[in-house]
Amino acid sequence: MSIEPVQDLAPVVVGVGPVSPADVVRVARDGAAVVVADEALEAIGASRTRIEALAADPKPVYGVSTGFGALATRHIPLELRKQLQRSLIRSHAAGSGAEVEREVVRALMLLRLSTLATGRTGVRPIVAQTYAALLTAGITPIVYEYGSLGCSGDLAPLSHVALAAIGEGTVRNAQGELMSAVEAMAAADIAPVELEEKEGLALINGTDGMLGTLVLACHDLRALLRLADVTASMSVEGLLGTDKVFAADLQALRPQPGQAIAAANMVRVLADSPIVASHATPDCTVVQDAYSLRCAPQVAGAARDTLDHAERIAGYELSSAVDNPVVTLDGRVESNGNFHGAPVAYVLDFLAIVIADVASMSERRTDRFLDKARNHGLPPFLADDPGVDSGHMIAQYTQAAIVSDLKRLAAPASVDSIPSSAMQEDHVSMGWSAARKLRRAIDGLTRVLAIEALTAARGLDLRAPLAPAPATAAVLAALRAEVPGPGPDRYLAPEIEAAVRMAATGTLLAAAESVTGPLG
Repeated sequence: MSIEPVQDLAPVVVGVGPVSPADVVRVARDGAAVVVADEALEAIGASRTRIEALAADPKPVYGVSTGFGALATRHIPLELRKQLQRSLIRSHAAGSGAEVEREVVRALMLLRLSTLATGRTGVRPIVAQTYAALLTAGITPIVYEYGSLGCSGDLAPLSHVALAAIGEGTVRNAQGELMSAVEAMAAADIAPVELEEKEGLALINGTDGMLGTLVLACHDLRALLRLADVTASMSVEGLLGTDKVFAADLQALRPQPGQAIAAANMVRVLADSPIVASHATPDCTVVQDAYSLRCAPQVAGAARDTLDHAERIAGYELSSAVDNPVVTLDGRVESNGNFHGAPVAYVLDFLAIVIADVASMSERRTDRFLDKARNHGLPPFLADDPGVDSGHMIAQYTQAAIVSDLKRLAAPASVDSIPSSAMQEDHVSMGWSAARKLRRAIDGLTRVLAIEALTAARGLDLRAPLAPAPATAAVLAALRAEVPGPGPDRYLAPEIEAAVRMAATGTLLAAAESVTGPLG
């Protein structure tokens, strides 16, 4: 699900240094072409020279002239080494389940290419150029949901991609048509690559699937947290809450950076609200708002701080050359443990936790709108004719069902480990599993916030003749362009989906920011 799509479709140049998160989004979602920089091709060629020298050495070198994993003790003669590479890719392309989304596969491919471009993996330049050509042509290998334990990297997902690069397996072309890899490559004038020593391992020993998912999730969640501030503001306004608790001096008493940003956003969204002003009088009988209103910045702010940490970890990982063995800067070929996905797995799980909590608070605000004992004068369930009409009663059920699912998805995958490869790989990260559930969590939060926006908008309409703040009025107008206002019960599912679409595409956030300017 794309939020704030990037419009710049200039080619992404992959050099020796890291690609940026924006580069990942452009390639994964927008289909940007990919070019390998000349400096990267030179670095790749230099390390390949070292691998070829070791391949000719009678002394066994792991990954170059031996088997892999628990079979690493066998020395492989020269005449069997190309077969070894093919066998590695074929046997490890053992995924199962549903197809993984195109954007995740493209992100995975770009990130593996970025590691190849560091010159630390020992592949030939043609291997990197083939990956760039596949991305540019829009050819997406079929990767399956299950198969990665997050150590040694995302073996099965990366193997399905490598299988396509050697002209085997199935892919989807740029038009989304399913076909054989060799057929799609022929149509794009791309020759399948014949892998040589070390190259099979270099293509599959990385954390690229979980990292690609993390980068895309961070991009989406950054926008969703701004939207959460908007929908919370709409609820505060519609439920006759106060904005005084969001004052900057109160936030400064607890100097959590994300909290200050969220509170400042809410102050800007609620600025100049006639509804808020209508009850900001000495005779107001409400002493304190409920936590779901008053503490919204504390929760959304903590989520922001967690996201900041996740983005920092993603930055470290984007700057990494993850492979085993790896060619060091001084030409040594060394085994290492950098393929273990723990750093990425942990933050993938952290984000699922904060998503569940932000969504849980959003659902509580929606529920307050529907309870006549707590909504300060609005009709029960915001119904047109309560008893005859049910209003938004079941929309909250839908929210509650999603929030319950999000709580289950918040259970961390990274605390699990199932040994594999005859106990050689006796501790694994389960980072791919954390990544898969995070994608579902992002979708769930989008839906929960959309339903809050839909319900709060109806509540604001019902406060007429009092008018909402200019920013919330802009969100209300954007919704009303696709969803009618209060009235007798209608088929509600299409209206929810319209709101979800507007939340996912950034339309609701853009409407608020058309008044406030960019929110933090």
